[in-house]
Amino acid sequence: MKTQAIILESQGGPEVMQLKTIEVTEPSEGEILIEQTAIGLNYMDVYQRSGYYKMQTPMRLGLEAAGTVIKIGSGVSQLSIGDRVCYGPNIGAYAKHRLLPAARAVKIPDSVSDKLAAAALMKGMTVEYLLCRTYPIKAGETVLFYAASGGVGHIAGQWGKHIGATMIGVTSGPDNCASILKYGYEYALDRKTDDIAARVHEITHGKGVPVLYDSVGKDSFDASLKSLSSRGFFISFGATTGEAPAVTPSQLQHNGSLYFCRPSLASYVGTGEELQMSANKVFELLAEGALKISINREENLSNIIELHRDLEAGITTGSTIIVP
Repeated sequence: MKTQAIILESQGGPEVMQLKTIEVTEPSEGEILIEQTAIGLNYMDVYQRSGYYKMQTPMRLGLEAAGTVIKIGSGVSQLSIGDRVCYGPNIGAYAKHRLLPAARAVKIPDSVSDKLAAAALMKGMTVEYLLCRTYPIKAGETVLFYAASGGVGHIAGQWGKHIGATMIGVTSGPDNCASILKYGYEYALDRKTDDIAARVHEITHGKGVPVLYDSVGKDSFDASLKSLSSRGFFISFGATTGEAPAVTPSQLQHNGSLYFCRPSLASYVGTGEELQMSANKVFELLAEGALKISINREENLSNIIELHRDLEAGITTGSTIIVP
């Protein structure tokens, strides 16, 4: 059968993305064929498209989506035709139909729509591994989280508050600062106008925070380093402004015996068991009402170039989904 998908012949700016008609084969052993109804947009897509992550081309793009199983290959017993599933991270999501290893698919609970699953799964699992496993935050701790007005940031504020932590969010602009206070953050800092480290020490009465989660990279590195308490954890999980500078052992020593970590979601959902566990935690908090997901934009695959431009410019807030 034929379907539409975004194909890259080379890495580069948003204009390298081409919507093409491609052939989809029958599912092989252990595979399923999904008719996708909602695709998630993530900043990781920009890293892979732009060449920040070196990838072999031609290539497909996109990491997560939701839809319905329409065909199954031999040896697949855990799923049936008609099941609603979601997945991530698995490259090739920017398409109307796609093949996927059945072991990487997660059944969507009846209480969750396809659009909500596509908007919440990867971002929610990112927050799960950051707040619950990379550094398990505890009730009573004060936590600093960058890019708080994005989809991951919205979930992180609520998840941290649910645990009982005091969440400090960093974003840009007065409107975004006001908005994130509705998503679990007790404090909102503007990285364009605030002295982040000074404000953090003011909030924490000079102690600094025991952990911070920084996806900004180059522009926020110095402020982040100065915001930590003694023996604090610097969790770097992105680089929207460019790669953070190299960290020397003496920097960690002289700033209070700090820990520096650069984790990735793929390492935390590498097995089927880890994937299901992480996804289930996201779905559980959605069912409890502890998380509300803001889907602030929906676009078609034909508008993918504009979407990427806006994502890189920091115009998008909350979650964005693509309807193929």
